[in-house]
Amino acid sequence: MRNYSNIPVINVGILSASEVSFTLNSPFIESAGHSELGGSWKAEVSGKKIVLKKKASELQFNSGLMLSARQGSDSTFTLHAVTIGVNFHWQRTEDQIFKGDLKLIIEDGKITAINVISLEEYLISVISSEMSAASSEELLKAHAVISRGWLLAQKEKSNSSRKGESKFKSETITENEIIKWYDREDHLNFDVCADDHCQRYQGITRVSAPVVEKAVEETAGEVLEYDGVVCDTRYYKCCGGVTELFENVWEPVNHPYLQKIADYREGLSGSSTDIQDEKKAEEWIKGRPDAFCNTTDKKILAQVLNDYDRETNDFFRWKVRYSQAELSELVKSRTGIDFGTIMEMKPLERGVSGRIIRLEISGTRKKLIIGKELEIRKTLSKSHLYSSCFFVEKVEKNAITWFVLHGAGWGHGVGLCQIGAAVMGDKGYTYREILGHYFPGSVLKKRY
Repeated sequence: MRNYSNIPVINVGILSASEVSFTLNSPFIESAGHSELGGSWKAEVSGKKIVLKKKASELQFNSGLMLSARQGSDSTFTLHAVTIGVNFHWQRTEDQIFKGDLKLIIEDGKITAINVISLEEYLISVISSEMSAASSEELLKAHAVISRGWLLAQKEKSNSSRKGESKFKSETITENEIIKWYDREDHLNFDVCADDHCQRYQGITRVSAPVVEKAVEETAGEVLEYDGVVCDTRYYKCCGGVTELFENVWEPVNHPYLQKIADYREGLSGSSTDIQDEKKAEEWIKGRPDAFCNTTDKKILAQVLNDYDRETNDFFRWKVRYSQAELSELVKSRTGIDFGTIMEMKPLERGVSGRIIRLEISGTRKKLIIGKELEIRKTLSKSHLYSSCFFVEKVEKNAITWFVLHGAGWGHGVGLCQIGAAVMGDKGYTYREILGHYFPGSVLKKRY
């Protein structure tokens, strides 16, 4: 990695808990007293102080604590019992190793551990965490560009939020409707979190390959811009055949480079993808269009999906079934609202990819409209439904009413489709062509 003096330094929130255990794998400098610390410690909150404990030793700090690696060293630290895949079907804990500095702060009566690290070092981990290092070089380059650009765009949004410049509320709640979207603006004390809510980041726990470092090195400082502004380059696993508009998932802002894209192979027309109408959406979901992301090639899937992601095979088209009793209990537990017995789920509005934006749930005690797409996915699954692009089939069998959700895609659908991009890379497309496909009208620029 080149030594760029102007590479941004970022703050990544790793975990927040009543106590945090960590190991300094070599001496670190404690910023307040300038003393050296090493070995295994436990951090706790005592009143407004952070207390570090190590066997018979105990240190107290009145505010945030920074533990800095020696300048020019390759010092690392380990955070123990970090939760990954929060609220997803594969949620688990693991020990993770990080380069850079460790900052500890108090948030809501808990210890929050933050990794302070150079943006380019961070990207090497993100790409290795989001995908397999066996991905094609062009896909890795494309992902380096969009991960870098997304983070810089979020830093700018954070600055605006802290200044009170945000014009939009992320939720609207009335007696008859709950509309929410989930972004990363709730992270006020660091730039991004380490989980899928932001970008999956696991330090150097996932060993990076030379090809990953090469991809980051060869695209160092590159981002996509539109009208001179860094693009908010979103991504997800699988679009299901068509990408979604930004404003249908997050705040009501239209980004010209985040538009409807038919993720089709050469020679196929996207004109048949007008799927906002219910009947057309159902036909679309029942079909299997020859999109880039419609692949069962294990070699390609192994490139873009880590081992725990490959626990899910049915991402392009999928099906989930609930009995009426199961669905009624699930919705009640997920929303905290007693709908009674669920009688009907009716899509009221779909986005351009067929993803439902507003869904009406009718029960014997309550009728309510919910949205946007992630709120729908959170409501209809113990973790997250693969996407909100689905239609509902109500079936009677053996005196039991079943609700069958037939769906398409995995994720929000805005921006780059990782599996589609993996197929493009395997077919010989360059990273510039991949970026041009998913972010039309954007321009590749070098920021540093």
